Amino acid sequence: MRKSMKNRSSMLSFFVVMCLFNMAASFAHPVTPTVIKDLNLHDYMFGVALASMMIANFLMSPFWGKINTYISSRNTLLICCFGYGIGQVMFGLATTELMIILARVFAGIFTGGAYVSFLTYIVNSSSEAERGSNLMISATIQSVCSAFGYMIGGLLGEISVLLSFMAQAGTLMVCGILFFLITKKDNIYTLSQLSTSQLVREANPFIAFVDSRKFMTVMFAVAYSVVALSNLGYTAYEQCFNYYIKDQFGFTSSYNGLIKAAVGLISLVANMTICRWIIRKTNSKKSAVPVMLCCAVSILGVILAKDVMTFMVINVVFFAFNAVTVPVVQNVVASGADKGQGNMVMAFYNAIKNLGGIVGSLTAGFIYSAGPKLSFVFACAAFALGAVMAGIYAKSGGVEVIRARKMAQTQQNNL
Repeated sequence: MRKSMKNRSSMLSFFVVMCLFNMAASFAHPVTPTVIKDLNLHDYMFGVALASMMIANFLMSPFWGKINTYISSRNTLLICCFGYGIGQVMFGLATTELMIILARVFAGIFTGGAYVSFLTYIVNSSSEAERGSNLMISATIQSVCSAFGYMIGGLLGEISVLLSFMAQAGTLMVCGILFFLITKKDNIYTLSQLSTSQLVREANPFIAFVDSRKFMTVMFAVAYSVVALSNLGYTAYEQCFNYYIKDQFGFTSSYNGLIKAAVGLISLVANMTICRWIIRKTNSKKSAVPVMLCCAVSILGVILAKDVMTFMVINVVFFAFNAVTVPVVQNVVASGADKGQGNMVMAFYNAIKNLGGIVGSLTAGFIYSAGPKLSFVFACAAFALGAVMAGIYAKSGGVEVIRARKMAQTQQNNL
């Protein structure tokens, strides 16, 4: 009983610092369109800048998931929070497109480690009964606190764009220290057990992706396609939205921040009510289908909106539905992991999530000039296709059901 209370207290402290990290991670987002406009850069840079970071995140996520096995998530979080902070200082001081791309790549190397470590630490430190609930809390924190981070960053940007970046870097580094102090070691092996040849192999992101063969199945691939499509659609939508309201409506960074804060409150309510009920009372695999469809329909409403007010109201509706989508899809993937495979499964989840984000961000950036609302059309199609794939996965019964059938068949054949 005492041990259980101690674990809960430790996890609560972890979630508090995670709130601060996710707020800080969004400080620069509302001022990025202003940076692009003030430096007279190409419109597509809003997509290219994020994609640059996500490519590095995508390539490095499996490595961080693997290295956590040897150095523990707490050490990875300390390293990655400082690396991410330095990358944002570089971004804030950048004056050319190349400098921005290099800064985003540098930051992306470490953001991958931070977000993978969040997931692996929760999976490794939670009981099976609490895992789904803790992952839901993690996803809620990410969506809600990121929204409030937008507000803080937007208000700081009204004073100085550079202030948003410096405040972000400082807060991220403080988070790294706090994570190191409050989390416990969760590594399985020690770094002394890792040879130089192994370290070189583990540092190769493509070798790490090959390791997914240890758990990958056809149905797991379908589940990951839902992850990719939902993040493809969301990133295309969000990146276009941030730039759209600056380019088309002339909104300043504070407006962007305040809008996202309102979205954060609605997302919190949605996660604490609708999402909580879905995960605890329904089959997440089946529930993912209508949730994805609601995202697609709400984006369709944004596309058809004729005035600013209607556009903004339906936009809030979309973000609320997406806030529910994230933990539901995340729980679908996590529930299919065998014991001992949590690190690899969740690291690959984060990598696929970023792969969807890369495609979404680049597409949104490059098709914007052809039509400001084309990115919204693209996002709508991605969510609709994601709902179809989620339906296929739900109809199959999921990874764990198929695994159980195969085991039963094997046992029957042995008899």
